[in-house]
Amino acid sequence: MREISSSITFEIVAGETVPMKVTRSTRLAVSGGAVWVTRSDDVEDYWLEPGKTLRLRRGERLWLSVERGTQARVAFLVPTRPEQKALNWFARIGERFGAWLRSGWRTV
Repeated sequence: MREISSSITFEIVAGETVPMKVTRSTRLAVSGGAVWVTRSDDVEDYWLEPGKTLRLRRGERLWLSVERGTQARVAFLVPTRPEQKALNWFARIGERFGAWLRSGWRTV
């Protein structure tokens, strides 16, 4: 496995099985190629095509692999914290109010 960036994004190549432990609830996103996901405490396996996501539970273990002759990138996306969502909402309201005061014109 080769780390792609300082964020939690990895590239998985054919013939490699990557074990992972989920330490907080997150979402697994796939790009580049399909990924086979086996989860602890789950009788089902998951075949994720590029562009698909899978919600992961805190404390579960994963085993990730790809089809022979391919490679894929997987990213672990941490959900936005509630207080950050509230701040974003207030910022959008402020922008709309400011645009209304300027008659729809945006300043640069």
